[in-house]
Amino acid sequence: MPKKIILTGDRPSGKLHIGHYVGSLRQRVALQATGEYAQIFIMIADVQALTDNFADPEKVRQSVTEVALDYLGAGLDPDKVTIFIQSQVPELTELTTYYMNLVTVARLERNPTVKAEIKQKKFDTNIPAGFLCYPVSQAADITAFKATTVPVGEDQKPMLEQTREIVRRFNEIYTPVLVEPDILLAANKSCLRLPGTDGKAKMSKSLGNCIYLSDDAEAVQKKVMSMYTDPTHIRASDPGHLDGNTVFTYLDAFCRPEHFARYLADYVSLDELKDHYQRGGLGDVKVKKFLAAVLEEELAPIRQRRAEYAKDIPQIYAMLKQGSLEAREAAAQTLSEVRQAMHINYWE
Repeated sequence: MPKKIILTGDRPSGKLHIGHYVGSLRQRVALQATGEYAQIFIMIADVQALTDNFADPEKVRQSVTEVALDYLGAGLDPDKVTIFIQSQVPELTELTTYYMNLVTVARLERNPTVKAEIKQKKFDTNIPAGFLCYPVSQAADITAFKATTVPVGEDQKPMLEQTREIVRRFNEIYTPVLVEPDILLAANKSCLRLPGTDGKAKMSKSLGNCIYLSDDAEAVQKKVMSMYTDPTHIRASDPGHLDGNTVFTYLDAFCRPEHFARYLADYVSLDELKDHYQRGGLGDVKVKKFLAAVLEEELAPIRQRRAEYAKDIPQIYAMLKQGSLEAREAAAQTLSEVRQAMHINYWE
């Protein structure tokens, strides 16, 4: 039976937010403790970040450190996972070049994730080629480590399917050396795509609707208290609606039964809280204060660990350098097999 390997990561275009955390990062921390996976590679995807931040490389550079701190603060253990920087593994770029021949421009343009991000970033017809092709780069990242499992958010499903297509095409044309990966989504459906605090479908740094893992308690409280709820729920006595109500979506993602005894003893479960809200008699402020307490319990340990790691940035870079060397060794082995399959291993 082939060994199970994980490859996942994030684009360093700023600090990570709680959408990243519930969508994938919290799951990665849990997976590293299971012992089910022979290797877990966590990539800081700076090359992909440069596809739409090419004019501001310093932003990407600074964000690499921030993302690494978020990883460590969330609980990723460098002794159990390999954290590396994408640009420091040049084998990935070579694999990307070969895979470019296995996918058409039309297919890339049909990718729903790419289409959505092109619209969000307002590229119109001025789409950088690197941005359009970053699904191919992502395929190189995944296959370089022969990843069997990719824990990501739901919005990345089209990207993973594109990787699977490239793998199948390569294996059909050449020799079947590449592994077709499977996606691993969060079990809690509310975690698949956490909305922004303003109620918009996507939590995004560029939209300014994020709660960051590094936010202090005051910032979290302020963002929660201004969060979008039910616009028809004007008075506490009014019946409230749950659909599209961001506060309850966040409670679905973060709340546990034991939170009620600690922070809202009037209720024994989230279902009971929801029932009261729907029939009327429960104000938004009370629910928001409960959510703020729940989030603070989750985020406080992350914030504290992050602050400790931030005291020694040179050590963070040493960890990333070592991880990148280990990642490069694994990717080089796959690249050697790819060259052999394509009959371009001229000196061997």
